[in-house]
Amino acid sequence: MAYVDGFVLAVPTANKDAYRASAAKAWVLFKEFGATRHVECWGNDVPDGKLTDFKRSVQAKDDEAVVFSWIEYPSKEVRDEVYRRMKDDPRMKEMDMPFDGRRMIFGGFQPIFDERA
Repeated sequence: MAYVDGFVLAVPTANKDAYRASAAKAWVLFKEFGATRHVECWGNDVPDGKLTDFKRSVQAKDDEAVVFSWIEYPSKEVRDEVYRRMKDDPRMKEMDMPFDGRRMIFGGFQPIFDERA
């Protein structure tokens, strides 16, 4: 069964183009090592919640946008191997992260419902 890594992060709005370029660069490696899909979504309708919300989850500042993204893999085993290979790949050291990675939240998820129209 497929496996998904999900991410939520805050990116300075001035870094939107740099972020997209960085994601495209990273996708080359993810795809080469076995990922099957990579989606980056720039927040444009992210409401404030009463108890919690996306902005608070990543401590987004007024000049930052919330980004919601995911990467799909054929299985958790493939995902684990992708991460192992990326960690050791010298191309990863050349990549810039145009955001504060300490405020990114992420996790691995096993899909339990997946339908398409």
